[in-house]
Amino acid sequence: MEHFQNDYLEYVVDDYYDVNDFEHDDPFAEPEPQRDTAEFDSVDSDFEDDFDSSKPKTDTSAVEARNGKDIQGIPWERLNFTRDKYRETRLRQYKNYENLSGSREDMEKECLQVEKGKAFYDFQLNTRLVKSTIVHFQLRNLLWATSKHDVYHMQNFSVMHWSSLIRNSKEVLNVAKPIVPSLKRPGLLSQQLSRVQISTMAVKENLMVAGGFQGELICKYLNQPGVAFCTKLTTDDNAITNAVDVYRNPSGAMKVVAANNDAQIRIFDAETFASLNRFSFDWSVNNTSVSPDGKLLAVLGDSVECLIANAESGKVTSSLKGHLDYSFASAWHPDGHILATGNQDTTCRLWDIRNLSKSLAILKGRMGAIRAVKFTSDGQFLAMAEPADFVHVFDTKSGYVNCQEIDLFGEIAGISFSPDTESLFVGVADRTYGSLLEFNRRRYNQYLDSIL
Repeated sequence: MEHFQNDYLEYVVDDYYDVNDFEHDDPFAEPEPQRDTAEFDSVDSDFEDDFDSSKPKTDTSAVEARNGKDIQGIPWERLNFTRDKYRETRLRQYKNYENLSGSREDMEKECLQVEKGKAFYDFQLNTRLVKSTIVHFQLRNLLWATSKHDVYHMQNFSVMHWSSLIRNSKEVLNVAKPIVPSLKRPGLLSQQLSRVQISTMAVKENLMVAGGFQGELICKYLNQPGVAFCTKLTTDDNAITNAVDVYRNPSGAMKVVAANNDAQIRIFDAETFASLNRFSFDWSVNNTSVSPDGKLLAVLGDSVECLIANAESGKVTSSLKGHLDYSFASAWHPDGHILATGNQDTTCRLWDIRNLSKSLAILKGRMGAIRAVKFTSDGQFLAMAEPADFVHVFDTKSGYVNCQEIDLFGEIAGISFSPDTESLFVGVADRTYGSLLEFNRRRYNQYLDSIL
């Protein structure tokens, strides 16, 4: 994975500068290069709208959206171009980041022809009280829902908890300050950290795990003060922790897995945080995920191939061939048979682990790499997110043919289904229109439920 950070983020506001006065002939002119956001300096928009971002009136409700308000609160009526025109221009001018160049024509012919326009999740709320931030433009796992009311996300140097019930944010962890691990025992490779730039995170079973831009790993129990364990996984110069996850092995013991730019995957015990295993590969590992039964490890990185390895030994058992660029996202269907892999070639491939000779299907994005993929816990839906503007939700029971396309504007920090599948959250990282979008699962028997 590239070591530079956010030169490729395209903020919506960059296309809006000075539109108050309409002084620019081309509102879609190439934006000036972005500053390095590692220090998270505050950036004022040149386009200031009428909303006060500190008040709930910046929110957009489902009722307001049905009455014609833009779900992100963008005042199109005040601009000298329509939403459709802006979308058309953005699709035409957007440049997808690639590590490997080459023709994509043959691949596109193989992509599944899907039927868009479906509505599996209905818009519920957009709140600009939640401001997600991104440390690295290729890493977009910075949003996790632990229930349909509880969402964790990154905001500058803070891990924040958003409650959709009371519509309030609370800081869970500040990583700008010195972080002192509370768990201490002989042989434990813990150390104090400070000013960590969180590059990836996961929140499962009361445990929050975060990875840092300099190879850090932080583990915090949500029901306990402080941080239980933190360390630097490596001292390599190019040592980004690209992905973390929490899983249970076949015997039920909870583990933490971390994938790093130093081409290694590390496994820790989630109770003692003792280092259990370290697996080495031939290229930087950008993403890893463990199968539902805890036996298989998907390994993705700076290669056109994806690997399947034994989660206990690290031994590679299969190689998945078909992608044309580097991969950054993966997710397992709850039945353990299907693996989804997201790639910079703008596709998500589906693999049946019972027959890995070729991918089961290829799902195509609209304009950019597939940076995040998630299945619902019941396996009925798969969501895939591009770097900006588009989240696609596929009905797995239709053979992934039926699709809902969520069309928005802004960089996507992460996507997450709630564990009960009732909610889908999308984090938007934008200087002006940064927000959290909430969608609720459409139930066609809601009326019957209400009278039972």
